[in-house]
Amino acid sequence: MGACGDLVPDEEAGQLDGAMTAGCDHLPNAAASTDAYFRAAAAILAMRPGASEPDMSAALLKRHYGLTGSIATLSSEVERTVEVNLSDGRRLILKTSATAEAVDSFRFQTAAMAGLQGFTGFVAPEVLRTTSGGLMFEQEGTCGYLQTRIEGIPLHQATPTPDLLFRTGSALACLDLALELVSVPAAHRPVLWHVGCWSRLMELEQYLPSGSIADNVRVAMAEYAEFVEPQISDVAWQVTHNDPSPFNMMVTGQGMGFIDFGDGCWSPRIQDLAIAASHVVRDSTLPLGGAEHLIAGYASVIALSALEAKLLVGLMRARQSALILVNYWRSHLFPADAQYIKKNVSRAEHGLSILAPLGVASGEVAVLAAMSSFQP
Repeated sequence: MGACGDLVPDEEAGQLDGAMTAGCDHLPNAAASTDAYFRAAAAILAMRPGASEPDMSAALLKRHYGLTGSIATLSSEVERTVEVNLSDGRRLILKTSATAEAVDSFRFQTAAMAGLQGFTGFVAPEVLRTTSGGLMFEQEGTCGYLQTRIEGIPLHQATPTPDLLFRTGSALACLDLALELVSVPAAHRPVLWHVGCWSRLMELEQYLPSGSIADNVRVAMAEYAEFVEPQISDVAWQVTHNDPSPFNMMVTGQGMGFIDFGDGCWSPRIQDLAIAASHVVRDSTLPLGGAEHLIAGYASVIALSALEAKLLVGLMRARQSALILVNYWRSHLFPADAQYIKKNVSRAEHGLSILAPLGVASGEVAVLAAMSSFQP
């Protein structure tokens, strides 16, 4: 754990004395495996993006923070996200939404980011409190929060050297160690990216293009249902980021940064590793496509259990398949936003094709080899 320091936050960094959401410490996958959870989670992503709502960003910023500045709208799939440039040079991010579901999502996000302040080994945005001292605001059906903007280069724009991938994995493990200690509300709210939903995602198969992509998805999801899902409750569960994609991981001068906690929830800890690793599978000459380096970095901070090592490749392939399924479906719902919605799809399709030859046994061998052989 040396890369993360002693994992003791500053005294005012977060609220670590509150109780975790009821039920978080037991029966990890029960609620999220229900049909009702899946339907509720899918309904949220089937709503039209919030950018169609009137933009009240400037008024909300003034009313709840006493701030004014130039505002530019950023791309976002669900809530409205704007960049705020203040006259003193600070760059902030304001997220707002008029949907009822956003309240719990914002409660989770703001509590997670506030709780992470003071930990080392990674960088996370800081939540700015409202003039009344809250982490977020609610006003006449609209809620939102304000955070600092991390300055850096998104991982998808950086050259994925072995050293950078190792450091990314190490920082992600430090983030998970910190999240394990952070108390958050709404960790069990419906999130379609929760592993409990994956066995039902093949309902979206009709939106896939025919051919090898659909074939690879079917095989990966069948393996998940048969081999991974029955054992997933036996690994360590905790609050996770649940979307460390190359768009949400930033290369900064202070280390790797993590943004957008909107899909965070109570899930297998190894899920964060599986997601991040699944996004960097690109080199067909390596068994895990280059994810070996990121896996090694993570394992240098958090040792994987024997079961985690056995399930990891199956989780990576299932996550790639989930991303493909959900985003082809959402692109069908919102064709005008298809380019943004599918920004990670080609990467997932290519990565899935590289991992396709691996079975359960050969995948485990590749993970164990990565953990022992790849160093920065």
